[in-house]
Amino acid sequence: MDAPAYQPGDTLGLWWLADPTAPRLIGELRQLRGQNGVSLRYAAAWLASGIALSEDLPLSDREYLPNEKETAVGAVDDARPDRWGERVIRVLDKPPRLALLDYLFFAGDERFGALGVSTSLQAYLPRTKGPLPWLNEAEDIARLVQRVLAGEPVPPPQRRLIDPGTTLGGARPKALVTLGGEPWVLKFNEPGEALDMPLVEHATMTLAAQAGIRVAPTRAVPLHQGHAVAVRRFDREAGLRRHALSANVALKAAGEALGYPELAQLLRRRGTVGESGFRAQMHELFRRMVFNILMDNTDDHEKNHALLHEADGTLSLSPAFDVLPSAQSLGWQQLRVGLQGHDATLDNAMSECRQFGLPPDQAREQVRQVVAVVNGWQAHFRQAGVQPRDLEALAAAIDRPALLQQRSAWR
Repeated sequence: MDAPAYQPGDTLGLWWLADPTAPRLIGELRQLRGQNGVSLRYAAAWLASGIALSEDLPLSDREYLPNEKETAVGAVDDARPDRWGERVIRVLDKPPRLALLDYLFFAGDERFGALGVSTSLQAYLPRTKGPLPWLNEAEDIARLVQRVLAGEPVPPPQRRLIDPGTTLGGARPKALVTLGGEPWVLKFNEPGEALDMPLVEHATMTLAAQAGIRVAPTRAVPLHQGHAVAVRRFDREAGLRRHALSANVALKAAGEALGYPELAQLLRRRGTVGESGFRAQMHELFRRMVFNILMDNTDDHEKNHALLHEADGTLSLSPAFDVLPSAQSLGWQQLRVGLQGHDATLDNAMSECRQFGLPPDQAREQVRQVVAVVNGWQAHFRQAGVQPRDLEALAAAIDRPALLQQRSAWR
C-alpha cells in the first residue's frame, strides 16, 4: 500500500508476521470515536491458533476495548510508532487524519515485534518504504533528521532513509539501517542535548555487559558532529520476527503495578524454564535495577523493558536497551524499586530482594558485583571515547554524594 493512496477508515487488519513470508490474519482493528482508542476482535481462524497476544486478550469471540484513552488494546499498543515515529509521520507523510488507527498504519512494516497492520483483511497490504538504508548512509540520515526536527520538507526519494515505526517508546531521533545483513536501530542526539549521548549510550551498554547484564549489541557510529549509536534489534532473528511485549503492556495486562518486583514475579509466573530460564532472568532483572540506580538511569520506565514471546507461550526477558545515565540526579526511578517506592537507593532495592528469587545474602553479592563494575565507569567511558567535558557533566550525577556513598558502603 502506497502511503499517498491511504484513505482513513474505521477498520484495519492485524496480521501475525512471525514468519514474514507467510502472514496470518489475527483479527480486525477498529477506531473508537470519542476516546481515540483502537479495539481488536480476533478472526475466527485465529481463535484456534492458541496464541493470545497478551493476558488481557484471551482467545475469545468478542471485541476487546482499551482501558485507557488514546491507547490501542493490549499488545496492539506496542505496535504503534514511538514519539519520534509520530513526528516523522506528521512531518513527512502528512496523513489526512491523525487518529490512532492511522498512526498504526503509517508506522509501516518494520514496526517493533511481530504484528503487522494492513488495509485488508484478505491479504497483508501494509505501508511499505522499500529496502532499509545501509550504515554507511548514516551521515545522510543525520542531515535528514535535522530537516525533520526543523519541520522542513524531505525530497521523496530520500524519505526511505527514515522509517517511523522502529522501537518502543521514546522521542530520540532514529532510523533503521542494515548492518551485516541484519536490521539495527540508529539513534541520534535529541535537540538541545549538550552531551554526546549516543556515545554515552554505547559506553553504558557495554559497561552493563560487564555487570552480567545481557544487552542488545551496540556500535558507536562517528558523524561529522558527534556520534550516532547503532543498536541491534532483538525482535528480529534469522529473517523471522519475535512477538514482544513492553513491560507497560505485560504488567497492565496482568493487572500488576509498574515495578521491578512485579516484573520479576511476572517472569516467575510466565517465564521460561531451564538453566537460563525465569530464575536466572529474575536475578538479572535485579542487577539491571541496581545498575540503573547507580548509573543514574532514572528513565527506566515501563516501555524501556520488554519480554519476548516464546514458541511455547512463555515469556523471556529481552536484552537490555535504552540504558544510559539521565544525568538529572532525581533520586527516584520510574519503576517501583521496593518498600520505599521509587527511591533510588540500594537499601530500597534490597528491601524486596526475595521477589527476585534472591535471599538477602545472594542479593548482597549481586549488589557488590554491580558496584565493582560501576566503580570503574569513568575509565570505561574514557576508553570508549567519551570526552572529558562529557565525563565531568556525567560525574556530577553518577558520582554525587548520594550515589557515591552508597557505592562506598558496598565495597
